[in-house]
Amino acid sequence: MFEFDSYHLIIAGCLIVLLSFFFTKIANKTHVPSVLMLIGLGILIQYGLKVLHVPEINFFPILEVIGIIGLIMIVLEAALDLELKKEKIKVITKSLLVAILGLAFSLLVASAIIYYMIPNMDWITSVLYATPLSILSSAIIIPSVGKLSEEKREFHVYESTFSDIIGIMLFYFILNVIEYQKPDPLVTSQVMHPMLSFAISIVVSCIVAFAASYLLLYAFQFIKDGAHLFLLISILVLLYAVGKILHLSPLIIILVFGIIAQNNELFYRGRLRKYLHKERFDVLKRELHVITMESAFVVRTFFFVIFGLSIVVSNLLDYRVLEVSLMLLLSIYAIRWLFLRVFIGIDIFPQIWIAPRGLITVLLYYAIPQEYSNESFDPGILLFIIISTSLIMSWGLIHSAIVSDIPLIINPIIEEETIVNQEEETRDEEGKNN
Repeated sequence: MFEFDSYHLIIAGCLIVLLSFFFTKIANKTHVPSVLMLIGLGILIQYGLKVLHVPEINFFPILEVIGIIGLIMIVLEAALDLELKKEKIKVITKSLLVAILGLAFSLLVASAIIYYMIPNMDWITSVLYATPLSILSSAIIIPSVGKLSEEKREFHVYESTFSDIIGIMLFYFILNVIEYQKPDPLVTSQVMHPMLSFAISIVVSCIVAFAASYLLLYAFQFIKDGAHLFLLISILVLLYAVGKILHLSPLIIILVFGIIAQNNELFYRGRLRKYLHKERFDVLKRELHVITMESAFVVRTFFFVIFGLSIVVSNLLDYRVLEVSLMLLLSIYAIRWLFLRVFIGIDIFPQIWIAPRGLITVLLYYAIPQEYSNESFDPGILLFIIISTSLIMSWGLIHSAIVSDIPLIINPIIEEETIVNQEEETRDEEGKNN
């Protein structure tokens, strides 16, 4: 039996980060999401540990902590890219509508599929399991759409961010409904209580978000000594954790902070203008961009590798898993086609294929309390959907890149033929004149 010590763990961690860097480079060239490579690396490590007869390790506590921090960093990274300008109102509105309607209809259809195709499932539990499967993964989308046109890239950044935040709030709202209905699920009036609680949570979260954001951004303009950026990140994580314990919607705090930091001139107007030191604020904003990007990269790396370590690959070969997963996939892209066609129009490629599930899906699935879990739901469905949607997105991006490169090949040929034809016409005219 092979025994790991601290140095082995350090070496393994460093090698994983190094490989993740190369996976990112490969992803940029091939459009294959680095997430798939990280999950594959985790699976290889899992089998390697079995060969070395290393005792089985419970990775869930590590996965949960890394997932929460990763969620915070990814939402903050996305918020720092959201520019609120008049010319962007159209794309923001479209992305919000597609995110909300796509999430709602995907949730309803996925709930029905799970309810009718998986035995011993009641409706509300089906809705709970369907919610993680209906949320887009900004952790996969944002790093993958960098080479699309600016309009399409912005659409995907907004859409995936909205889907993450609304989906997470919806998941915990459904949990509140289940908990409140548990004593007497037949009394429908009881649903009003969690709805009221949810509304209060949103209002209080928004108030806390704006107050904390203004206070932190003002204070950190003047803090330059020591690890002030990690101090700021620590405070944001602290606010998230406290907000979660108090049953607020703490992702709103992270989102609002990032949006105010990015769009400071919009939020610091009138009397607030004197509290904005433009040069210091710009430096803080640049530093935040760097620290969130680097942190999100590291957290995302270890999350998906550990996820690969913890999954059971053999579940993918189960007939029931394939049957349910294929129906879920069909519903995902049918609903996506419908709303993109309505709100975007004809030009919906490759947007229609960019609907991966990832970090949020895994994190929320493992957040389902034990008392509300159902053993009939195979985790293989989760893995199948994550891998399939990522592969389909890869195909869509690769196909789009090939099609967009065709004019680059054809145009020079056409231009050359045009020049030759013009030269021949000129010679013919000169011959006639002579």
